[in-house]
Amino acid sequence: MDAATDATASQFELNEDQRAIQEMTAGFAAERVAPYALDWDRERHFPANVIRETGPLGFGGIYIGEDVGGSGLGRLDAVLIFEALAAACPAFSSFISIHNMATWMIDRFGDEAQRQRFLPKLTSLEWIASYCLTEPGAGSDAAALKTRATRTGGNGSDYIVNGAKQFISGAGESDVYVAMVRTGEDGPKGVSTLVIPKDAPGLSFGASENKMGWHMQPTRQVIFDDCKVPAENLLSGEGEGFKIAMAGLDGGRLNIAACSLGGAQSALDKALAYAGERQAFGKSIDQFQALQFKLADMETELSASRMLLYAAASKLDRKAHDAGKWSAMAKRFVTDTCFDVANEALQVHGGYGYLHDYGVEKIVRDLRVHQILEGTNEIMRVIIARSLIGR
Repeated sequence: MDAATDATASQFELNEDQRAIQEMTAGFAAERVAPYALDWDRERHFPANVIRETGPLGFGGIYIGEDVGGSGLGRLDAVLIFEALAAACPAFSSFISIHNMATWMIDRFGDEAQRQRFLPKLTSLEWIASYCLTEPGAGSDAAALKTRATRTGGNGSDYIVNGAKQFISGAGESDVYVAMVRTGEDGPKGVSTLVIPKDAPGLSFGASENKMGWHMQPTRQVIFDDCKVPAENLLSGEGEGFKIAMAGLDGGRLNIAACSLGGAQSALDKALAYAGERQAFGKSIDQFQALQFKLADMETELSASRMLLYAAASKLDRKAHDAGKWSAMAKRFVTDTCFDVANEALQVHGGYGYLHDYGVEKIVRDLRVHQILEGTNEIMRVIIARSLIGR
């Protein structure tokens, strides 16, 4: 009985290296991100210089091979990094997550020439990468994408790409776009993946979207108008693109859940500090049982989210057969729960929570989109249910 208890406890304890990663990331976030996050949000400023500063820390290729400059860490390590960054700014953390997801696709599915050509500059964050899947008419039904790439040139040496991608984080700022395009028949089997450089002829960008949150990172359309891309930029062969896109999303879902967790933890910390200072009816409001119960529920929900997320990340590290289901469960539960916790933190602040300078309303706005991207939470339920019914 004691041995079983010890094994269960140790499963969720971080080792010394993981604690060091956590502390190092939190230190960077507190010094270089947190003091500026509200200004970036207010001014719609993209802090490219600070993003590039994370390259020497290893954040440009967290789970990328060390032979191309990556850190070679695991998915649980990555979750710890994104959680700590998000405590300072969820939008900043999520942008680093997207870069890592796109970069991992090149590492995992690229040939050696492609890996050596793209990855050293991506892992160092000399270059920034964006992930391009969603289209104006294809969101959750990703296999319905219409952007088409046609072979042309001598011996099919180039692709000509036409179409558009919607809601692309970093569009116009990123140097590399990992894009899912249609090279064949309708449906998932006709989808391929191209790595498209920013200077590709025929590539342009739409106007920056006026969003509810994530104000520090630009979101624009990526437009292909007879865009010329070398055929050598095709990852893994024609028809492999849908598989590549879905493989990247398991890790991306954990990353975005971690961003929600870090943001919600920051919101709870702000609520605790405020409740200890705010006076009402002759005492601090944290002395009222109704508020104590609210805070207790918020802490419990964050702890449950953390346990599920860490367990899902461990499964992905071990390549467990049900890692996809656990990634979907973690993404659904953590992003929903953490948005609710952040919203409750705003409520604890009363009218002050609605003011920008207190930082809570920014967290609420930033976390809301996490329930939509990397697969909506409704799609997460489909994935989970199918795994149950199939069993």
